[in-house]
Amino acid sequence: MPAVRAGGLTERTSRGLLLLGGTVIGSVGLILAGQQLLRHQHTVLTPAASEAVLWKNYRWSWDPGQRREAALLLATADQDSQRRRQRLLQGQAWGSAPIAAAVLQQQASTASQLGDLDRAKSRWQALVLLFPDSPLSADAAYHLSRTNPDLTQHLLKQHPAHPASLERAVETKQALHLARWGPGHHGAGGVIREACLLSTTAAAPSNDERQLLARALATLGDGQASLDCLQGAPPQPATALSIGRALLQGTQEQRSKGERLLVALTHSSANPVGATGLEAARLLSEPLYPEATLLAQLPQSLRDQSADIATAEVRLGKRKAASVFQRWPKHPASWQLQWDLARAELLAGRWQQAEGWLQALATTVLPEPLAARQRFWLGLSLAKQGRAAEAKRHWQTLLKQHPPGYYTWRASARLGQDTLPGLNQPAQVKLNSGDRDTSPPSLKWRPLKSDDALVNNLWRLGMVKEAWESWRSRHASRLDPTSLSPAPDHTEMITTGRLRLAVGDHWGGLDTLWRTSLRLVGESCNTRWTLHHLQHPRPFAAVFAAAAHEENVHEALLRAIAKQESRYSPGVRSVVGAQGLMQLMPSTATELAGRKLTDKELKDPKANSRLGARYLGQLLDQWQGNPWLTVASYNAGPGAAGGWRSDELEQDPELWSERIPYPETRIYTKKVLGNLWAYLQSNQAPCAPRHADSAND
Repeated sequence: MPAVRAGGLTERTSRGLLLLGGTVIGSVGLILAGQQLLRHQHTVLTPAASEAVLWKNYRWSWDPGQRREAALLLATADQDSQRRRQRLLQGQAWGSAPIAAAVLQQQASTASQLGDLDRAKSRWQALVLLFPDSPLSADAAYHLSRTNPDLTQHLLKQHPAHPASLERAVETKQALHLARWGPGHHGAGGVIREACLLSTTAAAPSNDERQLLARALATLGDGQASLDCLQGAPPQPATALSIGRALLQGTQEQRSKGERLLVALTHSSANPVGATGLEAARLLSEPLYPEATLLAQLPQSLRDQSADIATAEVRLGKRKAASVFQRWPKHPASWQLQWDLARAELLAGRWQQAEGWLQALATTVLPEPLAARQRFWLGLSLAKQGRAAEAKRHWQTLLKQHPPGYYTWRASARLGQDTLPGLNQPAQVKLNSGDRDTSPPSLKWRPLKSDDALVNNLWRLGMVKEAWESWRSRHASRLDPTSLSPAPDHTEMITTGRLRLAVGDHWGGLDTLWRTSLRLVGESCNTRWTLHHLQHPRPFAAVFAAAAHEENVHEALLRAIAKQESRYSPGVRSVVGAQGLMQLMPSTATELAGRKLTDKELKDPKANSRLGARYLGQLLDQWQGNPWLTVASYNAGPGAAGGWRSDELEQDPELWSERIPYPETRIYTKKVLGNLWAYLQSNQAPCAPRHADSAND
C-alpha cells in the first residue's frame, strides 16, 4: 500500500521525524539529567581524601577535570616512584586553566628527576609559552635561562619576588634586584655587600642605589655595613629607621649611633608624627626604663602623640598611667605597661593594687595570650584577698574561653581539676609513624582560605611548595628606601605562617604565627583555635617517640622544649654554640654521649633528641619530677635553678616563676610549660566565645 502524503510528507517520513525528534529530546533530557547527577555527585578532592577515593575518581569519574585533580593529588602524594608520577600526569596538561600550568610544572620536574632532560625542557618551554604570567612558570624560566639569557630578564621582571628569580639574581649578581625583593634570600647579603664596596668603577652604584642597598643590609641586621654603604650620604627616612633599629642591637658605640640617628630622623621630617617618627619613638622608648634625656630631645608634637613615649614617661614618673590607658587602650604599649605595673604589685603582695591595674584595661581590648594572662592573675589577686568565689569565676571563664596554655594550666591547678602526668615516663605513642606530623585528625588538612585563588587551589591539590612560592611571588612588598612597607593584615600573616609550616620552615612559620597572636584582637573563637593549633605542630613524629621511649621522658615535654629551643629547626645554631632540635651545647652533648660528637651528629634530629631526652631525664631525677625546676634548669643550668628554690615554689609556683632573676629564663620557663600543657590537651574541645558579640563564631 502506498504511503499517504500529508503536507508534503509521507506518513512514514513523519513517523521517522517524530521518532528522531523524540530521540533528540530524550538525549538532551538524559544529558541534562546526567549533568545534574554529576553536579550532585561531584566531590571536591583534597589531600584529606583517601587513596582509594582518589584512584576511583582518577579511573572512573565522568568529569575530566575531576580525573585530572585526582591525578595531581596522587602524584604529589607519591614521592617514592617517579615513573608512577609520570604515568599519572601523562595527558593531563590540556586546556588553558591554571591547573594545566600546574600539571606542566609537575611533568617537567618529574622528567628532570628521571634524567629525561629533553622531555623536561619541552615541558618547561610549553609552560613559559602558554602561561608566561603564572608564577608556576618561574621555575621554567629559571631552568631555560641558563641557555637563553633573554629569559633571565623576563623572569626578574615578571616574577621579581619568586624564589627562582631571587636565586637567578644571586647567580648573576643582581644586587639591586635582591635589595628590592629579597635581601633575606640565601646568598643575597653577600651580593649586596659586594655591590656596596664598588666605588671607583663604572659599575659603582649611584647615591639613590646606595640608599636601597643600605636599607637592605639594615633589614639583615647589619647596621654598620649599612652606614658604610652610604659613604657618608644622609640616609633617607625609611633607611634611617632601618639602620637605627639595627644599630640599637649592636655594641654600645653602635647603639649610641643608632640613638642619634633616630633622634635626628624625628627632626628631619615636616611631619614628626608620621609613620617613621612614631616608629623611631617606639624604638627609643623600648627599654623598661629609657633614657629620659634622650626622650626629651624628641619634638614636642611627637611626645604628645606617641603612646610609646607616654608609657615610657609613666615608668620614669613623669606621667599618670590612668591617662595613658584612657587615651590608648588598644595600643601594645599600653598592654605592656598594664602588665609591668600589675606584676610589680603582685610580686610585692599588694593584691588590691594589683587588682586595680589588672582591671585598668578591658579584657576585650587585649590579644588572646594577654587576655589569658590578665584573667589568671586577676583571679589570683582576688583569691589572695579572700574573695574565692570571684576568683573561681575568673578561672572558670579562662578555661572556657581560651585555648590550653600556661595560664589555663595554672587555672586548672588552682581549681583542682587537672594535674600534669608523670614526666619521667613516655606517653603511649606509636613508634612506626614515620616523620609525618601526628597532629590529631581534626587538625589535619584544612582549606587555606587566602585571598588568592591560585594559591588556594595549589594548596588543595597538595602542591604546598608551589603554593608557598606563588604566594611569595604575588604578595611580596618591594623594599623602598623612602617609605615604610605596608603592614600585612592578620589573614595574610596566618596564610604566610601556614604555608611556611607546610614547606618545613618551622622557624619562620612559628615566629610569624606567634607575632600574629600577640596583635590580633577581637578574633573569632575559630580563628583563635586555628592559631593555637598551628603554633603546636608535631613534626619528627618517629624521632620524638623513639627518644621518649628510650630515655623514659614524656614526649610532650620533649616537644615543649624543642618548640621553644629551636622551633623544630635541626640546623639552628645559637650565638653561644647550642645546636639541633634540643639546642645542646657541644660540651653537654659530649658528656651525655660519652664521646665527642661531630657537628653533623649534633644536628641529626635522632641523635640530638635522644641526648636532649637523656638530659631532661637526669634533670627530672635531680628535681624529683618538679616541672618548674626541670625546665628552668634546662635553660639556666641546675646550679642557678637550685639557688632559686624557696617555699613559694610549693605554695605559689606562679609567683615563684615571676621572681626568676634571669628575664630570659623567666619567659622561657612559662613558655615551655605552656607548650607542655598545650600538647597534653591537644584534643580539648574548642573554646567558647570571649564575649557576647562573638555569637557568630
